[in-house]
Amino acid sequence: MKIAVIGLGYVGLPLAHAFSDRYSVVGFDIARWRIEELRAGYDRTRELSEAQVREALENGMRFTDSLDAIAECNVYIVTVPTPIDAHKTPDLTPLIKASQTVGSVLKSGDIVIYESTVYPGCTEEVCVPILEKTSGLKYITSQNSPTPNPQPLTPAAEEVDGFFCGYSPERINPGDKEHTVTKILKVTSGSTPEIAQKIDALYASVITAGTHLAPSIKVAEAAKVIENAQRDINIAFVNELALIFDRLGIDTLSVLEAAGTKWNFLPFRPGLVGGHCIGVDPYYLTYKAKEVGYHPEVILAGRRINDNMGIHVANKVVKLMIHKGHTVKGAKVLVLGITFKENCPDIRNSRVIDVIRELQDFGCAVDVYDPWADSGEVKHEYGLDLLTTIDRQATTDNYAAIILAVAHDAFKTLDLDGDDSTVLYDIKSFLDPERVDGRL
Repeated sequence: MKIAVIGLGYVGLPLAHAFSDRYSVVGFDIARWRIEELRAGYDRTRELSEAQVREALENGMRFTDSLDAIAECNVYIVTVPTPIDAHKTPDLTPLIKASQTVGSVLKSGDIVIYESTVYPGCTEEVCVPILEKTSGLKYITSQNSPTPNPQPLTPAAEEVDGFFCGYSPERINPGDKEHTVTKILKVTSGSTPEIAQKIDALYASVITAGTHLAPSIKVAEAAKVIENAQRDINIAFVNELALIFDRLGIDTLSVLEAAGTKWNFLPFRPGLVGGHCIGVDPYYLTYKAKEVGYHPEVILAGRRINDNMGIHVANKVVKLMIHKGHTVKGAKVLVLGITFKENCPDIRNSRVIDVIRELQDFGCAVDVYDPWADSGEVKHEYGLDLLTTIDRQATTDNYAAIILAVAHDAFKTLDLDGDDSTVLYDIKSFLDPERVDGRL
């Protein structure tokens, strides 16, 4: 089996590395600069160390932006992003273009596996027609398979005039060095029972945590999208509790710790819900629900609560500034962290920007410092200039307020003691509660 991984981001690169231990693997990406960095042993996502990238290269894995280099492969795994647009509607552009790319080199008997998060039905309703049109081949399912019980599992290429598909949703947790790709159980599926078994065996050969074979591609798609919708709703619940308890003058974390003494209480915490998964995936499910005539109420209610938490934080900080005698317009505010989660360079869909924009609307002068974020990416994505350095002691004399937005380990060494007039707000309950003026 010769595997091509299409898209070398947070999902594709670790997956390609895992497969390279046992298979011939080509990593494909349209970004030439990304290919050149990986060939030099550098992964800007920090999912792989330099040693791991070089290990993959030594195993024979190739990084390329050339279609010719993937034309010889017979398994194509698509791991491109699936974002939403400004109207919170699924943006399938990367998925469509990746399907066109694969279709242009597809051969009879090949298998195309999608890992990108989508709504139920997207693989077969959107991607497969593109593969068929571009390749001129037909999509083989259990209904039209020319060999219902082929031996071996996959019909030989000369026996079929078409291609197969599968779906195995990604479960990468960016920045997590414990739950890496091979240690997370993998859901698999395929367009025929035989191909489903073959895809499951392929993943099982490298995923030490095991696999779960879903009965259909649609089931696998649905399973993925509800994983993050469920987390989104649970976080929305505790975020709503934070809004209520703030008005009651009760510390939310103290309440959650008390309630958490019961064995079956779920340990969720309030916060900003961003990133490319939890803050995005529910909109894929609600989009499809509306398409079939159902208006999802609970999911969208959770999304509204979570999307507005940044505004709540900014307003709370402004009120605390006023109580300490600061003039809001022109006040300097330091925000610590811009990535969507701790100890990770990923800034996609970071909701910290909501806090920053709201403070700027109040007339505050906001500085942002994040040792994990790439300054060029932040400038391109959000139009912000990051502070390049910060003193180990963040002199509170310089700022009316300091907001701990992301719980990077690097921030543990910052000495935030100083002028009592400075508001210290902790979004992540990361700092000593005795030192802060407010927290979610």
